[in-house]
Amino acid sequence: MCFSLYTVSMSQKPFYITTTLPYVNAEPHIGFAMEIIRADIIARSKRLAGHEVFFNTGTDEHGTKIYRKAKDMGVDTQAYVDGLAQKYKDLMPRLGISRSGEGLTFNFIRTTDTHHKMAAQAFWNKVAENGYIYKKEYSIKYCVGCELEKTESELVNGRCPLHPAQELEIIQEENYFFKASAFQDKLLAMYEANPGFVVPDFRLNEIKSLLTHEGLKDFSISRLATKMPWGVPVPSDPAQVMYVWFDALVDYISAIGWPDDEVAGTKSAGSFKKWWVETGGVVQYCGKDNLRQQSAMWQSMLLAAGLPPSKTIIINGFITGEGGLKMSKSLGNAVDPLDIINEYGTDALRYYVARELSPFEDSPFTIEKFKEGYNAHLANGIGNLTSRIMKMAEANIKPVSFTVAHNEAYDAALSRYDIKAAADIIWARVAELDQTIQKEEPFKKVKDPTTKKHALEVIEHLVKGLAEISFLLEPILPTSAEAIKKCIAENKSPVQPLFMRK
Repeated sequence: MCFSLYTVSMSQKPFYITTTLPYVNAEPHIGFAMEIIRADIIARSKRLAGHEVFFNTGTDEHGTKIYRKAKDMGVDTQAYVDGLAQKYKDLMPRLGISRSGEGLTFNFIRTTDTHHKMAAQAFWNKVAENGYIYKKEYSIKYCVGCELEKTESELVNGRCPLHPAQELEIIQEENYFFKASAFQDKLLAMYEANPGFVVPDFRLNEIKSLLTHEGLKDFSISRLATKMPWGVPVPSDPAQVMYVWFDALVDYISAIGWPDDEVAGTKSAGSFKKWWVETGGVVQYCGKDNLRQQSAMWQSMLLAAGLPPSKTIIINGFITGEGGLKMSKSLGNAVDPLDIINEYGTDALRYYVARELSPFEDSPFTIEKFKEGYNAHLANGIGNLTSRIMKMAEANIKPVSFTVAHNEAYDAALSRYDIKAAADIIWARVAELDQTIQKEEPFKKVKDPTTKKHALEVIEHLVKGLAEISFLLEPILPTSAEAIKKCIAENKSPVQPLFMRK
C-alpha cells in the first residue's frame, strides 16, 4: 500500500522555537514535560511543512535556590547541577523529543556552559554601553522560590502565592540595576502593533494591563558574590555576580551563537542572523508565572542591547494537583513523567498533553483521569480502530496507491498553537471511521457476493482515512504514526495492539 502526503519543499523561512529552561533545584516533573512536548509538536509540524527548524531547551543552573540546595546537601554546586542537568537531558528521548536530523537541529543548552557565560557577559557589556545599567543601594522583599522581587500587590497574606510555605526574605545591599522603565512605552506600542505577540490574547491583555497600571520598574540584576557566589561574574566587577534571570534569559540568543556572528571568522558566524533576524525572532513557550519575565523583562533587555524582540510568547496554564494547587517541585506534589511513561508509554503521555490538557488554561491532573483518557481514546480509540481496519484490509484487498492532502483546519489550529484543537480534529476523524464501520459493516458484507464490491470500496475508504490520521498524528504521536504507516505499507494488521487496555 503506497501513499504520500503533499508537503512544502524545504524552502520556507527558518523557524526557531524554545522552551524556558527548567531550574535544576529538583528532578524533572510533568509541568516541564508538558512544555517541551508542546514545543516538540510545533517543531515537528513546522519541519513537516518545509521549515528548517532550530529547537532549543536546556537547564537554568545559577541562583540562590541552587546554591543553597547544594550547600544543604553538602555537595559541590557544579557537581550538583551536573547530575540534575543530565537527568533532564536523559529525559528527552523518553518524551519522544525530536533528535537532530534532516531539517531540524535539537539543542540542549546549560547556563553553566562556557559559551553561555561569555555571551551573558557580552550582553551585559552591550546593555551597559548603551546606558541602561546603574548601581544603587536598595531594600526589597524577595521570594527565593521565584527568584524574584515581590511587591505588596503580588502578595497574599504577606506571602508569595506560588510559594506560600516560604518566608519572604529582605535583601538590602548595593547592586546593579537594569533601567527597564525606559522601555515601557516602547513595549506597549509593540503589543498594540503586534496583537499576536503573546498567545493567548487574554495573556497579552494581562501584560498590557500590568504595564499600564503598575508600570515597568527597574530591577536588580546582580548579587554580592560574598553572599551568593554561584553565578556569572559581572564584567569588570568580580565582587558581584549576575542575577539569575538576567543571565538565564540570554540563553535564547547564546544558543544560536550570539555574539559570535558579530565577530568575523568565528565558528558560529551567521547563526544569530539566520535563526533570530531572518526568522523574525524566536517562538518561546513558558508558563503563566513567566509572563512578565518573558514578555516584558526579556523584551526590554533585548531592546536595551539593540537587538530585535522575540516573535511570539506562548503562555501555558498550570497543571494542578489535589485541591487545585499548582503542581510544582517546591510544593512537593509533582508527578514524575517517567512513572507515567513506564506504565503507559511515551505516546500516551504525549496524547494526554496534546488533547486532555487545556493549551492555555490551568488543567487538573490525576492518574485516574489519565487512565480514563488512555483507555477511551488510545486503547479503545485509535488502537482498536487500526486493528479493525487493517484486519479487514489484510484479508480482503490488495495494496493501493493514493495521495493524502493537507487538512486546512488542522494546519490552522497548529499555526495558532492550539494543539488541543488540532488533536480534536484527529479524534473526530477516528470517530467518523468508527461510525462508518458500524453503519456499513464491511466485515459482514464482504462475505456476501451481492454486497462484496461495495464492502471492498468501504474498506479501501477506511484505509485511506487511517492513512490521513497517521499523517496528522506524526507531530503529536510520532511512534504510533510510524506504526500505523508501516501496517498500511505492508497491508497487515499490527502484531499486537498499539495501546494495551489498562
